[in-house]
Amino acid sequence: MPKSYDHYTSLAVNRHPEGVLEVVMGGAKVAQGKLGTADHAGHKELATIWRDISDDPDARVAILRGAGKGFSAGGDFGLVTDMANDFKTRTRVWKEARDLVYNVINCDKPIVSAMHGAAVGAGLVAGLLADIPIAAKNARIVDGHTRLGVAAGDHAAIIWPLLCGMAKAKYYLMLCEPMSGEEAERLGLVALAVEEDQLVARAFEVANRLARGSQTAIRWTKYSLNNWLRMMGPTFDSSLALEFMGFAGPDVHEGVASHKERRAPKFDPDCPI
Repeated sequence: MPKSYDHYTSLAVNRHPEGVLEVVMGGAKVAQGKLGTADHAGHKELATIWRDISDDPDARVAILRGAGKGFSAGGDFGLVTDMANDFKTRTRVWKEARDLVYNVINCDKPIVSAMHGAAVGAGLVAGLLADIPIAAKNARIVDGHTRLGVAAGDHAAIIWPLLCGMAKAKYYLMLCEPMSGEEAERLGLVALAVEEDQLVARAFEVANRLARGSQTAIRWTKYSLNNWLRMMGPTFDSSLALEFMGFAGPDVHEGVASHKERRAPKFDPDCPI
């Protein structure tokens, strides 16, 4: 019997010919016309599914995309508030965030991402760490950490400087400056940028080519190239620890409030460090 993914509630997993596995982020929020956000369950599932895909003998390549009007909208504010107020929640989500990055890197199957609309948060982590990230030209990619009042952890330090250079990484990460998919391709942050109506078809085209290729050659190429990312493991671990230290501080409360009230944040100018 094929491996079952029925226990996932925030991710829909569809099988396609030639071992192509399609992972669609979304769920109830998308069905209600909202952007999908990573709540408690969704954050955990996005971290663990890559292990299941590695262990799936019928899967050769995975496609990650978002349902509805965007790829991913970032963390659910309920989850962020719980992280800020509860130590156990904060440490659990820290482990999930660590596992998300390492599980994508260590997944032995190639991963293709197809990003459209807003691409933020945990979804963006997997989207940019994918082996072949593809974006719609009009996609809106932004790392929202410093706007929320926490350090740019997650995937930021491990992958952005390698893809687009340190100067551009600091500009976009420290200022939370959004970029289009077209600009992301120009900077090297994504492999391809295409018109939005061609995005899914192009992702499947690339995935099918990977599925038909030599599986040992492709998987071992991924493993070898990802040693660049494994060497950055200590830097990533440090950035993630500093991000989650920020969730215990005061700025994140103002960051959440400003998002909910749709206004610019007013962070305390007296920095304790």
